Amino acid sequence: MARPDPVAVVGAGPVGLCLALALAQQDVAVVLVEAMTDGNFLDQVPRAGSNHPTTLELFDRIGLYEKMEPRGLIAPKFHYWDRQDNALIAEFDHALLKDDTKFPYVLQCERIKIIEEALKLSKAHPLIEVRMATEFTGFERKAEAVAIEAKNAAGEREMFRASYLVSCEGARSIARKELNLEFEGFTYPERTINIEVAYDFRKHGYTERNYISDPVEYSNLFHWKGPPDRWRIHFPTNIDDDENELKRPEALQTRLRQFLGIDHDFEICGCNLYTVHQRVAAKFRVGRVVLAGDAAHVNSPIGGMGLNSGVHDAFNLADKLARILHGEASDTELDRYERQRRHVAVQHTQAQTIRNKRLLEERDPAVRRRNHDELRRQAEDPALARKFLLRTALFDSLREAERIS
Repeated sequence: MARPDPVAVVGAGPVGLCLALALAQQDVAVVLVEAMTDGNFLDQVPRAGSNHPTTLELFDRIGLYEKMEPRGLIAPKFHYWDRQDNALIAEFDHALLKDDTKFPYVLQCERIKIIEEALKLSKAHPLIEVRMATEFTGFERKAEAVAIEAKNAAGEREMFRASYLVSCEGARSIARKELNLEFEGFTYPERTINIEVAYDFRKHGYTERNYISDPVEYSNLFHWKGPPDRWRIHFPTNIDDDENELKRPEALQTRLRQFLGIDHDFEICGCNLYTVHQRVAAKFRVGRVVLAGDAAHVNSPIGGMGLNSGVHDAFNLADKLARILHGEASDTELDRYERQRRHVAVQHTQAQTIRNKRLLEERDPAVRRRNHDELRRQAEDPALARKFLLRTALFDSLREAERIS
């Protein structure tokens, strides 16, 4: 029996690379299309990298975890802080999940390190054809295949057949736009500035992951492995603030001094400014074209839900595509993928990230007190804390999705 046409995966981010590796592991050929070149692939802006236990289990399945662990930081605990009082509200410890997973911790390992290691694995796999410096430009749907249109590094137009096309292109997905799918939701009327600084915040009581409540300027603080070790801190900014002024070195120093309440010059490693969206595609699948990751849903990064839920999309989809292409399941399995993962995107990822942001930025003093008291109550009760962690580490979303037929 002839091997089916390969699956075309567009985008060599964490989602696309994990999908390619998970498919190849199940004897499915893949063509991975990436617009960036080998020369500039690692020049991307530093982004997410709090990898939850559920995601570490999936990375382990494709041999990626062992590559990541030496490059990251094992972070079993995370904190909620009240910036107004400079007080720790609650500490949660993933050790409570030791009977639920072999990874009772979060691995702090940045996206750029993940894709560097995953790309190496993909290039080494005989069933994955990696096409760097190749711009995906469109597709034509056919009854038994998808015709993929692309432009190579020389600017030449190319076309090739694929059994399925999976868009892992990110929020600006060409495939989603060509399908005329609504990207339902909203954009927050603010921007977030991310500052990377070589300074050990642990001397002030912080742990590797920190969520800091404040009615004026909430923030998030995360530790990343070096050299040099860096901490990434996020602050909200007004949508109309001048970008150059926000990024001015003295303005960054002032924010950091005010955050810690100390007069100290910091070694700033970099900064970037971004807009936060909460959006979900109206459909995740149209015929042989499927959306995954940010092409299907985007959200606030508070809680580390975006990268993790996107990787969960990839493995869910890989298992279904493999069964279809091996003749073990019908094409309707992809409708189940849409039902499962769109439910998670709306009812878990979107709902949780919106809730996380509201918790940190709450301005009503009475509501703030109630929120903080509830966090303390949950953290101090092992049963409630475990329940809290099963939700925030995405165990609940995976289990609930699996029950959707």
